[in-house]
Amino acid sequence: MLDHISADLQKELPGLKGFSPGNLKKIRLFAEAYSPHFVISSTASNQLSGHLELSFSISSTLSSLIESNGFFEAFSSISFSHHFTIITKIKTWEGRIFYIESAASNFWSLTVLEHQIENNLFGKEGRLPNNFESTLTENLKPSALKVFKDEYLLDFIAGDELDDERHIEQQVVLNIRNFILQMGKGFCFIGNQYRIEVDGDDFFIDLLFFNRHLQCLVAFELKKGKFKPADAGQLNFYLNVLDEQVKLRQENSSIGIVLCKEKNNTVVEFAIKSFDKAMGVATYKTTNRAPLQMKGLLPDVNELSKFLD
Repeated sequence: MLDHISADLQKELPGLKGFSPGNLKKIRLFAEAYSPHFVISSTASNQLSGHLELSFSISSTLSSLIESNGFFEAFSSISFSHHFTIITKIKTWEGRIFYIESAASNFWSLTVLEHQIENNLFGKEGRLPNNFESTLTENLKPSALKVFKDEYLLDFIAGDELDDERHIEQQVVLNIRNFILQMGKGFCFIGNQYRIEVDGDDFFIDLLFFNRHLQCLVAFELKKGKFKPADAGQLNFYLNVLDEQVKLRQENSSIGIVLCKEKNNTVVEFAIKSFDKAMGVATYKTTNRAPLQMKGLLPDVNELSKFLD
């Protein structure tokens, strides 16, 4: 039937695009997903201009999940392809609402949306081990928990290159756009190996950012191995210097993130809870490692390189 409907539309309106049998199936899925919960109607505000104004009403089952007054504006501002990706890949309404609002507010392309869903941004939000409760003001705590993630996907770095901290840093800088997309909302890159001086001694922060939503500097320290309590002490030192020498008067206190390969959340909790500077500990991973079941079946990279030479 969909094939016939598509053919009739093309015959009746030659050149009409977007109503292939495949797209009609997508349109049906869209209606099946949203029609039980949303009533969307349109009225012509100006018949000469042809401009349509949309009005929404929502079922009581979802009204408690929508916190933002701008949800319906977000709903209508993202593309049909965005909606189709969300309804086919995300099954919970909490997750769908999150990705609709995030895609609209951050102007995500379809590729970026798919990347964030693959990386489970919704599932990781708010899970970062941190000391924000005792170090941040009440108005900043909710925003900080949403800005930072528990795990970051560095899929632009090969798995065998994650054992060198300086190489990780270089790859992040070379792929800074991808890294910022991983980080989330409002990050601006300031520099790597950012130099600070204390009484004639030089120190270097691996990566320094500014976050527009939090209005503060954000320092990232990269660690190739498992988190150690000493890492928190080093980061706290950097944050003290940043707040004293770099932070502007109108900005909030700096926040630091240790980005490491592994962590024990209990160790992290004991390591950071006594510091008065806001910090958290996240891990990174890469998807470019060969599956375990294929290990040994493919030649080693170094051996293959020698053979080609």
